[in-house]
Amino acid sequence: MAAPKKGRRQSAPGKPGRSLVFILIALVALTGGMFLSGHTTPRLGIDLAGGTSITLEAKNEPGQKNAINPDNMNTAVDIINNRVNGLGVSEAEVQTQGDKNIIVNIPKGSNEKQAREQVGTTAQLYFRPVITQTPGQPTPEPSTSPSSGTDKEKDKDKATDKATDKATDKGGSPSATPTSQGRAVSEALKDDPTPSASDKAKDKGGKKDETPKPDPATAKLQEQFTKLDCTDKKQRAAAGRGIKPSDPTIACGKSPDGKTWDKFILAPAELNGKDVDDAKAAINQQSGAWVVNMEFTKNGSKKFSQTTSKLSQQQPPQNQFAIVLDGEVASAPSVNTTLSANAEISGSFNQDSAKDLANILSYGALPLTFHEQSVTTVSPALGGEQLKAGLIAGAIGLALVVIYLVLYYRGLSLIAIASLLVSAALTYTIMTLLGPTIKFALNLPAVCGAIVAIGITADSFIVFFERVRDEIREGRTLRPAVERGWPRARRTILVSDFVSFLAAAVLFVVTVGKVQGFAFTLGLTTLLDVVVVFFFTKPLMTLMARKKFFASGHKWSGLDPERLGAKPPLRRSRRTAAPTAGPVDPKEA
Repeated sequence: MAAPKKGRRQSAPGKPGRSLVFILIALVALTGGMFLSGHTTPRLGIDLAGGTSITLEAKNEPGQKNAINPDNMNTAVDIINNRVNGLGVSEAEVQTQGDKNIIVNIPKGSNEKQAREQVGTTAQLYFRPVITQTPGQPTPEPSTSPSSGTDKEKDKDKATDKATDKATDKGGSPSATPTSQGRAVSEALKDDPTPSASDKAKDKGGKKDETPKPDPATAKLQEQFTKLDCTDKKQRAAAGRGIKPSDPTIACGKSPDGKTWDKFILAPAELNGKDVDDAKAAINQQSGAWVVNMEFTKNGSKKFSQTTSKLSQQQPPQNQFAIVLDGEVASAPSVNTTLSANAEISGSFNQDSAKDLANILSYGALPLTFHEQSVTTVSPALGGEQLKAGLIAGAIGLALVVIYLVLYYRGLSLIAIASLLVSAALTYTIMTLLGPTIKFALNLPAVCGAIVAIGITADSFIVFFERVRDEIREGRTLRPAVERGWPRARRTILVSDFVSFLAAAVLFVVTVGKVQGFAFTLGLTTLLDVVVVFFFTKPLMTLMARKKFFASGHKWSGLDPERLGAKPPLRRSRRTAAPTAGPVDPKEA
């Protein structure tokens, strides 16, 4: 007897149940995770749920090279994300795509014009002297008697930050005599405490009015400041909107404890972001605390020296300068001495907050500009129609595949349909979980990728079934045919899926926008096809081969030898020696 060929023996037929149990456990775990996360449907993209999608492309400033890098792009994403949140929309998404694109998705039909104004413009970073700083709630109306609310505000400031308490105490009453807050703001809005040339001319002429007339612009600014409620997101976003850098403004900013909000009246801007050369978070070697080190340009150093020279002579809070990004105060450090080219900002920083402030300061010096590449707005009604059309297309495609399988493969179609259902369940649960995990959104191209995947998955089953049927045509019974056909089918399936996955990966890398959704879905479903064929289709086929319906070659099983044109098995017979006429010489033999 000839020895069996090495490697012909298969271990899978003996224990196909293990693979089926593995698939069952994976399905139960994914389904349980889906319900535990509270997300039972995939996250929909803009073209299906409705909303506004803006694609921004980063460009280097003239004379700057290699400015488009991950650090700068991530800083830009953080700032744009703050702008989108300032619009008051929920579930907004800002993320990088590729090396130089930022995608901003604002769902559910937000105002396109407002979104483009907030997102498509370059961030504005200014340094403004602080005039007044108080807690962020609306200021109560002043009364003739001392207000108890002021004492409460002082106590609250003492509990959070000592410097803020001094600012509130002295900022509200700049003179020895009781004055209204509007008078204090009017006095503080002067750019320079020293008399100007025109004032000196008036003094010489003797025409200077002893009682200054109230400025209507100052009164309006004071009224806005009094009504401003920084705890309201919409009011924070609207504060100071449209104000020129040369005009005073109001703004909101986080209090030193990081939990509440303060509101500010700010003087005209003394510096802008272009005056900052670099900013980095570092640890002070003496105190061991986190600080932010700033370096200014040559022109910025001169302006910063002049500004800090004036601020260092003022009383709190008018010795502070506010770092304002997009109308919001990121930090308001105080100045005790004249500074020039370099400055260090210290306070109650940790590593994250110090890096955040450094990124904000660096953004003004980023040699990047962003150009609108595309803007798409889809109404929720249109998005629902597109989703419905996509689902109908998928249902039609699936129905056609099932009809073909039933007509051509008959009983084998049950195995194929069961495999398709398992593949669909895995795809649905994984896509649902990827929504809250990596912010994956199912858009229309992704739905197209899922529809194409139906054909790819069915193709793998067809390759396997045809290999088994080829073995039956050679005269083998079903169980040996399954085990002999599987190695060749497996090789073909792996090569085919590898090509599909490679194409999806290349498409995902070289494209941006919605096309990446198609590539991602195609790659995901291709990987799941391999998992389903190896851990479900093959073990299930092995179990079905033991059933009489399939093993006997029933005419409705799809494996009928007569219908397949099977050949009768070739049987080897012992070769008999031909009779010889006479003795044979041993040498000749």
